[in-house]
Amino acid sequence: MKSSNERRQIQLAEEEIKKYASIVESDPNRLRYHLMPPVGLMNDPNGLIYWKGQYHVFYQWMPFATTHGAKFWGHYTSHDLIHWERQAPALAPSEWFDRNGCYSGSAVDNDGVLTLFYTGNVKDDQGVRHTYQCMAISTDGLHFEKKGVVIYLPDGYTAHFRDPKVWKYKNKWYMVVGAQSVQLDGKVVLFCSEDLIHWEHIGSIAGGENGTFGYMWECPDLFHLSGKDVLIVCPQGLQPEGMHYQNVYQAGYFIGQLNYETGQYIHGTFTELDRGFEFYAPQTMVDEHGRRIMIAWMGVPDQDENKHPTIYYRWVHALTLPRELILIGDKLYQRPIEQLQLLRSEKVQYPNVSLQKEKRKFDGVKGKTVELLLKHIDGKGVLSINIQHHVSFSYDFEQKIATLERESFARNGEKERRQCALSSLQTLHIFIDTSSIEIFLNEGEEVFTARFFSNEENEDILFQTNEQVTFHLYKWKLC
Repeated sequence: MKSSNERRQIQLAEEEIKKYASIVESDPNRLRYHLMPPVGLMNDPNGLIYWKGQYHVFYQWMPFATTHGAKFWGHYTSHDLIHWERQAPALAPSEWFDRNGCYSGSAVDNDGVLTLFYTGNVKDDQGVRHTYQCMAISTDGLHFEKKGVVIYLPDGYTAHFRDPKVWKYKNKWYMVVGAQSVQLDGKVVLFCSEDLIHWEHIGSIAGGENGTFGYMWECPDLFHLSGKDVLIVCPQGLQPEGMHYQNVYQAGYFIGQLNYETGQYIHGTFTELDRGFEFYAPQTMVDEHGRRIMIAWMGVPDQDENKHPTIYYRWVHALTLPRELILIGDKLYQRPIEQLQLLRSEKVQYPNVSLQKEKRKFDGVKGKTVELLLKHIDGKGVLSINIQHHVSFSYDFEQKIATLERESFARNGEKERRQCALSSLQTLHIFIDTSSIEIFLNEGEEVFTARFFSNEENEDILFQTNEQVTFHLYKWKLC
């Protein structure tokens, strides 16, 4: 049973949706096949789970503004990961332990009970932050009852202690939490439990020392894949290194093995998950087919958030496409889920394309909601694909560098770029959705994710090379 205060907060949020629905939907930059907030600000995906025949995606949501504040948990459900239905908010800031925000967390199935874990954010009268790891439950997947605090802040950490991710291993529950030590180092902290209520603090399993790798680690997710334990995490405070760590904050992973007896996690080096401008706070789940599916926030904290053109229409940010994770060696590959093919129509194909020091448009290859696939790519020089004159992808066959460049929406059209090394380019898979682009290279070996904002009428896609490039080209309209 929700408290009267929480019911009131949810009612106010629903009223906000109705009040601004026509303004939000009038935005030409509104996406067509991605999850977005009905109004206000969206950030981290939360509580990803396949439960009783449905996919559930919760998300951090500020319904009353396009700035961060006392977050709700918004809620979408789907039968296929493609067509989504908005549900009433699952959680709202209302109690002493979460009155300044129901922050990020996860979901598990506890013997048929959908159980959420989240961070309760509280600021006292002096502005001092307090954080609590909290639980809520539901038997129908739609109505949630808060059960209160299950973990208080342990010794050795600051109040930047959040984002619990819970899973089960051999009849015991485990939780990782993103943390900051009192020495101001980013950490991932492990707990275990027999009943999801009483938790034992095992200790830090990964993190920097003496300021060597960030001052705070957010949104941890630890899971087993192809015989190894993958730890996804978002370190804050990394300095740029060449083409790496170019965003304000980063998202990446470690590959290793967790010893559940000792709590020791032996792992390799940190690898970025996405090479683009907007990607953060990824979370994963296992679906009914046994696939490890990842969805992330198509944004980054403190990175030009107040300059998005969509703010004029009372909303900001979105989530990425669902991606299946495949582990090959110690490398995570990300592949757009097969269900996206359900959105395809109006197929256009050009086999055996050969470009020689030229620019070319192809009949039928344009649009605002487009899937492009280039296969069997081979060439010399540089291949460039310019989309709506505002964003372009290029690959230099000699330098072996992939580049995403866009006109900055925050700095008056100034060109900005993100890059990565890539030893070869065989396939190029691009999803364009009005004001977003997701690019998958070599079956997901590398990925670029970004937002861009172009002229409303511009649908052009231009191919160019300064030497010679050959490929097979396929294009579909999506939705």
